[in-house]
Amino acid sequence: MTLKVVFAGTPEFAQLALQAILTAGYTVPLVLTQPDRPSGRGMKLRPSPVKQAALEAGIPVAQPLSLRLDGKHPNDAAAVQQQLQAIQPDIMVVAAYGLILPQWVLDLPRLGCVNIHASLLPRWRGAAPIQRAIDAGDAETGITIMQMDAGLDTGDMLAVHTLAITADHTGGSLHDDLAQLGAQAIVHALNKLETTGLAAVPQPSQGVTYAEKLHKSESALDFNLPASQLARRVRAFNPVPSCTMLLPGLEQPVKVWQAQALDQPSTAVPGTVLAVSVDGIDVATGKGVLRLLELQRAGSRRQPVATFIQGWQLPA
Repeated sequence: MTLKVVFAGTPEFAQLALQAILTAGYTVPLVLTQPDRPSGRGMKLRPSPVKQAALEAGIPVAQPLSLRLDGKHPNDAAAVQQQLQAIQPDIMVVAAYGLILPQWVLDLPRLGCVNIHASLLPRWRGAAPIQRAIDAGDAETGITIMQMDAGLDTGDMLAVHTLAITADHTGGSLHDDLAQLGAQAIVHALNKLETTGLAAVPQPSQGVTYAEKLHKSESALDFNLPASQLARRVRAFNPVPSCTMLLPGLEQPVKVWQAQALDQPSTAVPGTVLAVSVDGIDVATGKGVLRLLELQRAGSRRQPVATFIQGWQLPA
């Protein structure tokens, strides 16, 4: 493998892609990733999954706060610019990096910068394509290998790989499946670029949607919505940012980890608890009934509903 690949990414989604590129035999002289962040109960600084993988492979790591030469951290950007100019990479692969790439970065590699995007572009451009696809009820999603430009996920498509969204997919499990698919897709794309080349196809102007960043304010379930939509929201937001609701008799909201929409009508006020049993807690919605199957009290563990109701009774 002759291509020199600079890699830019941060979370586990990107880590799998980096490891696949290394396993395929490509030379990666530099990795860019986000600065270490505090996490855990002790709020200790922890390296990103991509940094951990790079260090284990003996690859130099750069963690600039910004790549803008005219921004708040120009020294960071200038240092990375010097490194890249010295390396003269053939291509930069980007996956969930978290920093905007200014034009000087896009122009520096011989083959430009390519992005591993977790949707079928132009649908779900933006920050949270995996969760938004489930939430919207999409039948399929996938990976788009995209030639990056100055826009928000607007570049030409180099390769598209589809994946069916099943009724069992959560945000977490679909993320894992797409991470595996993305790792395979980028290696395949690099092989093609190195041999026969890849045709760049402009994105269609129709069907553009934006996957806005997930907000904690979206977590609270709105029972005025249909049960089918609420069930999808529970799946989409599992594990992050998770869905919450307030049950009668409890002072703090509980997290809802699993729920299903029942095919039965209800004329009760949305949010009314209709029935409680070991099979589930049935709640009226704007259309239909939502059955809660797995919940978690504040400060406790996730519990199947049969266990949860042993410590909670619906007030009269």
